[in-house]
Amino acid sequence: MKKSILVVEDEEDILALLHFNLIKAGYQVDCASCGEDALKQIEARQPDLLLLDLMLPGMDGLDICRQLRQNEATLDLPVIMLTARGEEQDVVQGLELGADDYVTKPFSIKVLLARIQTVLRRRTETGEDDPAAELVQGDLRIHPGRNQVQVAGEPVELTYTEFRVLVALASRPGWVFTRYQIVNAVRGEDYAVTDRAVDVQIAGLRKKLGPCGSYIETVRGVGYRFRDQL
Repeated sequence: MKKSILVVEDEEDILALLHFNLIKAGYQVDCASCGEDALKQIEARQPDLLLLDLMLPGMDGLDICRQLRQNEATLDLPVIMLTARGEEQDVVQGLELGADDYVTKPFSIKVLLARIQTVLRRRTETGEDDPAAELVQGDLRIHPGRNQVQVAGEPVELTYTEFRVLVALASRPGWVFTRYQIVNAVRGEDYAVTDRAVDVQIAGLRKKLGPCGSYIETVRGVGYRFRDQL
């Protein structure tokens, strides 16, 4: 069965280009030119992936992503953001809101298609419900298959990126990860992101995990590790 992609883009030439190439690549494609229309379409029929322009009339891409991540029904909807702006702050904002990937214009169709395949494959792999995969450290319980985290029995809401960073670290306690290795574990080798963006994810994780945030240690000059002993 074909994977469905909703493309949200207000520039007609780019929208036509994306529609043509995604259809050619074997996807089922729907289109929207504004945020309000996109949300209506998602509510009517949720796609397998959202290709979302950041700069839109009215409600922008960040607002759309924020709404999706606040709604339980769309919490795990894969989102790839498209934007002409490549500044660090835009990347950080997209990551904080739970975007799965971030591609700046002008972009290569070949690279974009590879990113889409990677995100869809990653979501399929991490969606497996394997009871044996649960990671436990003190009051912290992590279930990668169910995308669930609990601290002292209470659920903790993390963005997709925060969750994958936590799983990567907790899966190898005591192992020191460089920032590059963290990005590679979560997004893939071709994902360009700054040290600052990784630090933002770690800071967000520590805050949300409360007392268990101390399990994530900073290794000065290198990166981060998850404590192997309490």
